Formats: sequence, structure tokens, C-alpha cells
Amino acid sequence: MGQGKRAWIYCAIDAPEDRNGALKSQFKQLIDYGEQMGFELVGSSSDVGTTPLWNRNGFRHFIEAVQKEQIDVLLIVNRGRLSRSSMQLARFQILQENYDVDAYSPLEGKIEFGS
Repeated sequence: MGQGKRAWIYCAIDAPEDRNGALKSQFKQLIDYGEQMGFELVGSSSDVGTTPLWNRNGFRHFIEAVQKEQIDVLLIVNRGRLSRSSMQLARFQILQENYDVDAYSPLEGKIEFGS
């Protein structure tokens, strides 16, 4: 299904630190899902805390890879890992459309951010 698609794994929690291993759990879940979908993993990043999406270091690494056209797919546990702000998600949708990047989740499959 995903043959030839290059995937980036992005993990995030809104806690100030990862005391319970949530990032590791997300990463394992996304590795397994990416393999199941046939994606080629080309990078990963993670963030902790409540910093707005576009100011997070881990998310910025993803953006840099997208701008270099190294990514076809973003793997996230769910859309809430990006943001709960409709404005930030709309901005992500613009990035997605400009660079033809799809987002996938083990829970939702292909995630549609548009109307």
C-alpha cells in the first residue's frame, strides 16, 4: 500500500516530561504501523510540553525535511499530537497541500484536515 512512501514519525505529549514512557510507546506503535503500511522510515522527532506546534523543535525538524522534499507521510498517533487548535491544524493543512504530504494514524488511517 505505502510502497515507496517516505515516512516521518512524530511523537508528542503535553506533559513537561515523559515519566511514563509515553513517547517510547508512541514511537513503537508508529514503527509497527509504518512497517505494516509499507512505508520507509526516513526520520523521527518528538516533543514534550505545551509549546505551540510551530515553535516545537521536534516539529521543526519535520518541517525542514518536508521543505527539502524528503517526506511523503507524517505518522502520528492521532491528530491531537499535533494540536487541538483549529488555527494550527489549518496551518498544517496548508503545509500538507503545498508539499503533498499525507498524515496517517494507526487509529484513524489517513487523516483529513480539510473540510
